[in-house]
Amino acid sequence: MTVGVGTRGKIPGMAMRDIRTIGDPVLRTPCDEITVIDDRVRALVDDLLETVDTEGRAGLAANQIGVGLRAFSWNIDDQIGYVLNPRIVELSEDEQEGDEGCLSVPGLWYPTTRAWYARVVGIDLDRNEVEIEGTALMARALQHEVDHLDGKLYLDRLDRSVRKQAMRAVRDQF
Repeated sequence: MTVGVGTRGKIPGMAMRDIRTIGDPVLRTPCDEITVIDDRVRALVDDLLETVDTEGRAGLAANQIGVGLRAFSWNIDDQIGYVLNPRIVELSEDEQEGDEGCLSVPGLWYPTTRAWYARVVGIDLDRNEVEIEGTALMARALQHEVDHLDGKLYLDRLDRSVRKQAMRAVRDQF
């Protein structure tokens, strides 16, 4: 079951936010649990939804827009949604291989192994428990975004030789 999903119209106060890129310490800092759902958190969710609602964007974690709270949004198969305080509760043993990229490491794509299926549990703005699950691209996005909230980048998951190549490209590009 996917809850908290849906497209949203433009809401006053929503903002397309700048994406933080590799080298910004916020991307390497584990995010804090959301303990109070207030106007700040509501605005964060609106900004996450607005910023992910662009073609080619599959997901966006709060720290990618400079906010150290555990929240992310996704945009997969014309479904846009969010989750607060997500945690991965199930991953398949079956894996998928594929090139992965990241808004915070623009222009670089590398083969990354992920579980074929993932299930995440968290809450919505009304503190209702939500469960998001999926295979293929959705599973990859769920794992990628939770990694962000834990202060990790997909580059950390690369095989050693590929990681060396990636880090060289990062140094050259950034």
